[in-house]
Amino acid sequence: MASFTKTKVLPVLVRDIEFPPSAVQPIIPELSATYQNILAASEILRSHTAPVAFPTETVYGLGASALHSTAVRQVFNVKNRPSDNPLIVHISSVEQLSRVLHTEIPEIYDPLIAQFWPGPLTIILPLPPLNADGTPVLSPACTPGQQTFGVRIPAHKVARALIAISDTPLAAPSANASTRPSPTSAAHVLHDLDGRIPIILDGGESNVGVESTVVDGTVTPPAILRPGGVSAEDIKRVGGELWKNVVVGKATAGKDEAVRTPGMKYRHYSPTAKVIVFLGSHDGSTIEADVDEYIKENDLIVANIAVLTAAEFNINKWSSSFQDRIKTVFKLGVSSEEVARNLFKGLREVDEHDVDLIIAEGISEHDQGAAVMNRLRKAASRVYQK
Repeated sequence: MASFTKTKVLPVLVRDIEFPPSAVQPIIPELSATYQNILAASEILRSHTAPVAFPTETVYGLGASALHSTAVRQVFNVKNRPSDNPLIVHISSVEQLSRVLHTEIPEIYDPLIAQFWPGPLTIILPLPPLNADGTPVLSPACTPGQQTFGVRIPAHKVARALIAISDTPLAAPSANASTRPSPTSAAHVLHDLDGRIPIILDGGESNVGVESTVVDGTVTPPAILRPGGVSAEDIKRVGGELWKNVVVGKATAGKDEAVRTPGMKYRHYSPTAKVIVFLGSHDGSTIEADVDEYIKENDLIVANIAVLTAAEFNINKWSSSFQDRIKTVFKLGVSSEEVARNLFKGLREVDEHDVDLIIAEGISEHDQGAAVMNRLRKAASRVYQK
């Protein structure tokens, strides 16, 4: 894997980019820094020499050409990601999917992509046909052991412009070191990957904050493989008759089980400090007792505690002795959308305060709450539920 003395963080402005409704190429002033910086990232992608990081509406992505196995393997190496963990392919348009990947979209997805593309929805499709010489169009490194692949069109104009200008479908997981909380800003990416990639396109903070929802319409009944930026309620509402019986797949794959979508295997989303989650109605005395029991059971030394709060925690009612142990508090928000937007940012920010334990408030698994709790359960050592 190549190393870089310094990773460049290049600013890009969404307001410089326009996608007319019927166009597959963006309109960007060619003398603007935005155009020049996207072009520089595109040239790296086309050379297959290194992956680059870029903003999407969900989280920042680490992208390389999905058509070249050497490029895709660089993504795994940079992240230290297990090679059997599949990658989602990002495209700029349905036209690119057809022209470059020779893949058409089954009708079952029509109502969903009409509403949610571009956006935080990944659909599962059969693998593209082979090239005339018998080689695969899509790198097998994207889909280890699978006969399907996941694909989406990101809504963030910088991501979509990068894919369109390079004319390269990108295999792109989140741009973090493996197991760390996903990045929602260029600063998060730089923290994890400085010196490991050449360029980060800085397009501001992600406004969804959790990864895309992955849906599978190739099975009957259709399934949600990973909750994310589009809720199950919205899938049923928009999908109509075709999606009314959609099932939610299990969140975690078995040790020896092949996985069809990212996030089903291995440790994920974890800060350095241990995380415990309280879901349901817990008063201060209950939380304090459970925290002390957890510390004792795990033989931990806990000098400093951080708290991630949503709508229910009332820290002012906790005992003064317990409050004295709290070094920092991060307010995630009240609505499930706010909590989702701020979750990874909160996990990263409180971890920077050199805390030993993070107490997180769980939320209802309605709407975006399902995606939030999916990530919190994977980050947590224990979940206390009432």
